[in-house]
Amino acid sequence: MSHAPHYFSGKHVDRRAEARQGEDWLGEARADADTRYLLMQGTAALMSRDAAGEPLAIRFLDGTDSRVIAAPGDRQVLLGWFNDHRCVLVETDRDDVLPDECLGELRPLAANLPRSEAALLAYARGLTVWRATHRHCGRCGTAQTPTRAGHAMRCPRCDRESFPRIDPAIIVLVRHGDRALLGRQPSWPPRRYSTIAGFVEPGESLEDAVRREVMEETGVGVDAVRYHSSQPWPFPSSLMLGFLAEGDGATPRTQDEELEDARWFTRAEVRAGDILLPPPETISRQLIEAWLAEG
Repeated sequence: MSHAPHYFSGKHVDRRAEARQGEDWLGEARADADTRYLLMQGTAALMSRDAAGEPLAIRFLDGTDSRVIAAPGDRQVLLGWFNDHRCVLVETDRDDVLPDECLGELRPLAANLPRSEAALLAYARGLTVWRATHRHCGRCGTAQTPTRAGHAMRCPRCDRESFPRIDPAIIVLVRHGDRALLGRQPSWPPRRYSTIAGFVEPGESLEDAVRREVMEETGVGVDAVRYHSSQPWPFPSSLMLGFLAEGDGATPRTQDEELEDARWFTRAEVRAGDILLPPPETISRQLIEAWLAEG
């Protein structure tokens, strides 16, 4: 199925995984005057401002910035090459942002950022979250040492190397005739409905996860599950695997606390604006648009 790359994905970063193998990768980055540094404090990135003082775009630092010079090597990660510049993530827990500077979180800014920068921040955010939660060995509790230019962690006691993990989640547009099954969570804005989603469990295929999640959340049976596309979703560390499926037409009934309502909607109802759709940068919205385009 042909479709444009989703937000947070696409060939925007040349990762060059082989460059992570060099023991002096950081020295090479520092010696390259064209290297650009992405400063993140927690999961927020250093941003430039627009005329109204709102975050506008990533503000990259160069190697002469004191915060880059002072950053310890174990808090830096080689992201790859972005816009033909070597790009290094610099993590800081300190208040290194000056009063006239600003930090921005990816999720509220995503739709307003250039697609390439949104993809870079999704990549950096995912790594930052993983590194922050894997500073100690999951087997023995010993403090770990970053390896592979920050893309792996090694336990000096177990001599065990761990790599970034993602949480696979299915998201599915269930259809029956001219209708689509949509649900809403209690925390969403009024009138917003979206496709059904949930995490894949151990020992479960993606297709089985689709069937289970839809049945658990709405009581609707599904068949003919067909893969559509995927989207990285670093909030905090998911990969959304999108599907289209045929439903049995049963009357939806919410069965747990995930959803407060689930209903079948016709294309006419959706096109008329009877409900508020998910933001355009989400895979959920793209699944709905794909369904609308079918009829």
